[in-house]
Formats: sequence, structure tokens, C-alpha cells
Amino acid sequence: MTITREDELDGLKEIGRIVANTMHMMAKSIEPGITTSELDEIGRALLDLEGAVSAPQSVYNFPGATCISVNEEIAHGIPGERVISAGDLVNIDVSASKNGFFADNGATFRIGAVKPSLERLCKDGKRAMEIGINQVGSNRPISGIGKAVGKFASDRGYTLIQNLASHGVGRSLHEYPDEIATWPTRGDKRRIDKGLVLTVEPFLSKGGLWATDGEDGWTLYSEPTAPVVQFEHTVVATDRGAIVITLPG
Repeated sequence: MTITREDELDGLKEIGRIVANTMHMMAKSIEPGITTSELDEIGRALLDLEGAVSAPQSVYNFPGATCISVNEEIAHGIPGERVISAGDLVNIDVSASKNGFFADNGATFRIGAVKPSLERLCKDGKRAMEIGINQVGSNRPISGIGKAVGKFASDRGYTLIQNLASHGVGRSLHEYPDEIATWPTRGDKRRIDKGLVLTVEPFLSKGGLWATDGEDGWTLYSEPTAPVVQFEHTVVATDRGAIVITLPG
């Protein structure tokens, strides 16, 4: 989606606020012993309260209102009977629509104390996303996002999952540009149009390179096996840089 009117930005900001509030309220509700299904029900209730519709459920018939991935699960985890424990890394990915506008928001949360290396990974994962967002602006190269994130990752000894990309969003969950690499690429001459709505969501890892399918047909795992974190915002490109719309409020 490319925004051309102020009312479109207002609609995006509304659903952006809803998904951000939902994700953060879910995170605050986590305590050791809660199941991912119980956590998902909290998210579902919050979306319903705001008149929003789960995007993965409505668009792809995903078996949950939100995606919740724990430890070795790196994306698209199905809510179920898995019990969350102290020391876990839990990724919550909330995407939803309202009044024809879509927004997508995700983050990895530490449950209690975790190993120092995982603490650093989480902090650096959020920083990697911020570095990618800083590359968003009118007429800037799309490949600049992956170039900047890739340099940050390599300088610190990390890898990036190279088949889970950022994407266009706004009027549907996934739209043009269908794939925006958050790792260095060659030959991508596309530029960012003013008003373009997109996600920035690098998957930063301590050795993982690819996402592979699990037996349930949804959940993704790292190959090689390694810790992975993801942080994601939906943003709008302007002449002055990126407007982040998935902010709580």
C-alpha cells in the first residue's frame, strides 16, 4: 500500500496502535505456567474488544489469533498446550485488520532471567530492527535495509535468517513489495516510494541461516539449530524517514 491521503494514515495508525497494545498486554500477562493457548486467548479478547480481526486467521486460516513461538520455534508458532517457563524466549507476533487496514507487529520477550548471551541477542535484535527502520525513506533503495542490518549483524558475530523477509502491508497482510530482504543482497534496484507501507523485521541469530518447516505445517525452526530473535514494526516511508505506526498508546 502507498498512502496518498491523511485519512489512510489515520486508519493505519489506529490498527497499528491496536496490534501494539495487544502484543504488549500479552507480554505483560506471561508468567511461568501459562500455556501459549491461554496467552493467545488474551490476545484474541483484546483484538475483539477493539473490533479488530486477526490477520493470520482471516487471511490464511491460521489456527490461532496470534503467532506465539517459544525457544526453538522461531516463527508462526501455533498456540496450544505448551507451557511457558522461566528462562524461555517467547516471540509474540500480532497482525490484524480494522476498517480495511492491516498492521503487523512482533517482538521476542525474555521470561525472567536468561543467559547473558541471549540477553545480548535480544537487545541486539531490537537494535537490528531499528537500524533497518533508519534506512526507510522516500526514494531510498530497498536493498539499503538489508545492507545496513547485515553489517550490524556481521560486525557482532551474528547471522540472519535469509528466507524470512520483510514485506509490504496496509490493505492486506502481505502485498507489494512481497519480499524485502533484511540481509545483504545484490541486484535489487527497487526504491522506496513515498508513502509506502512496509514491515521491518530482521531475524537475528547466533548461527541460524534458514527457516525450515515443522511437522504441523506452520511452525518454523532454525537451520542450523541456533537461538533466533525477531523484532518487527510496520512503518510508512516519508521524505523525512519512517513513521512507525505500531506503537502502543
